Amino acid sequence: MFRGAEYRRLPVNGIEMNVLLAGEGEPVLLVHGFPDDHTVWREQVEALVAAGYRVIAPDTRGCGESGIPGRVADYRAEILVEDLRALLDALGIDAVRLVAHDWGAVIGWRFVLAHPRRVDRFVALSVGHPTAYARGGLVQKLKGYYVLLMQLRGVMEWLATCGDWFLFRQMTRYAAEFPRWRERLSRPGRLTAGMNYYRANLGALFAGELPSARVPVFGVWSSGDLFLVEGQMIASERYVRGPWRYARIDGANHWLQLDAPGRFNPLLLEYLGLPRGSL
Repeated sequence: MFRGAEYRRLPVNGIEMNVLLAGEGEPVLLVHGFPDDHTVWREQVEALVAAGYRVIAPDTRGCGESGIPGRVADYRAEILVEDLRALLDALGIDAVRLVAHDWGAVIGWRFVLAHPRRVDRFVALSVGHPTAYARGGLVQKLKGYYVLLMQLRGVMEWLATCGDWFLFRQMTRYAAEFPRWRERLSRPGRLTAGMNYYRANLGALFAGELPSARVPVFGVWSSGDLFLVEGQMIASERYVRGPWRYARIDGANHWLQLDAPGRFNPLLLEYLGLPRGSL
């Protein structure tokens, strides 16, 4: 799928992590969300390599071709953060430009808070700072109804997939990507692993006051997002001590990196290429 890319399986924090590596230059770490794997970045990898970056795109634990821990507790936020730290250590990388979407952005924010020296700058897609998300208001809580549905262990797996995955298709509403999701998540344990992110972190998703990020942050939100309101991203500026930038992509759905790469990629490359002092 990716010309010139190398795949490696690395021992990371007690699991084997499948990681795509491509290109040379300053490292860019791409972290996907649910129900995706590293291929959600397929419209960005070659563009980043052509711009002179080294791309690192893992399948996070339980996803894609990475190992599947069996316990819900194995998907707690602090463990997911440790996965990224251990991955950088395994690759001998001190700091990265971090780009993350959906659950990847949730992990990314917490990684930035825990390890600011390891992030040169952070591009957060769709999901804002945890405190801004938790304080996103009634509309955000209504849009996040699926978080509560995910708590129904076993039941939600059945509901999501019965009738040719009818409920899953109605929740995601992205027909173009559905065949990929169905193929990956139909494999034993994969759908449950993805849902375990929500089960292990229900409290963390509605956390109280968390520290501010101390790195430059670029928040990107799309107006067709069914799951996140714009306000929680805009309000993230209050929780960033470093330079803050915001962009809205009109008309694109939640998976803006796939739905509108022609508009997102120039924004991404421009931001990643800025000298640190001009952020």
